[in-house]
Amino acid sequence: MSDTLNPSAIYQAPPPSHNHKKGLKMTKKNETLVEIFSDGACSGNPGPGGYGAILRYGQHVKEISGCELKTTNNRMEMMAIIEALRQLKRPSEIRIVTDSNYVVKGMTEWMPGWIRRNWVNSQKKPVLNRDLWEMLLKLSKPHHIDWQWIKGHHGHKENERCDKLAKKAIKQCLRKKRGKAKHNG
Repeated sequence: MSDTLNPSAIYQAPPPSHNHKKGLKMTKKNETLVEIFSDGACSGNPGPGGYGAILRYGQHVKEISGCELKTTNNRMEMMAIIEALRQLKRPSEIRIVTDSNYVVKGMTEWMPGWIRRNWVNSQKKPVLNRDLWEMLLKLSKPHHIDWQWIKGHHGHKENERCDKLAKKAIKQCLRKKRGKAKHNG
């Protein structure tokens, strides 16, 4: 995505009654919607993990992916969105579609309580993945985001593609690791 693709918009936190399942309706006001589809995967949990994301703005589409050798599925779900948001150059109207209830609920329901309690969850334990939650919060602020959860592995075309990107990233990570081991051994 180039700088010129992303429309200007303002950030608004979703209201408490925000319905995550209903999408934004396309109107003249939001024809400039950026769609982000994301998925994370892990081979073992923890273990090698990957993420994939698709960014779509009108007819323009960009796919991204990446991996880590030791991570969790939840961290990869978050990294997919973090890396997608990093691609945006200006505040935008965004719809994020993910099969991660963890991410959707974290960003739309749990975050205010975590911040109020200084990053302690309702069980009085430190919030897991705080580093990524803080990064996601920072990257989200300039945007107006509609967070949507979908059921994973249920035939959603973009979610299935993101899953393939994430799994391919894991394989590439493992190949690199084996290549380094052979080179160093």
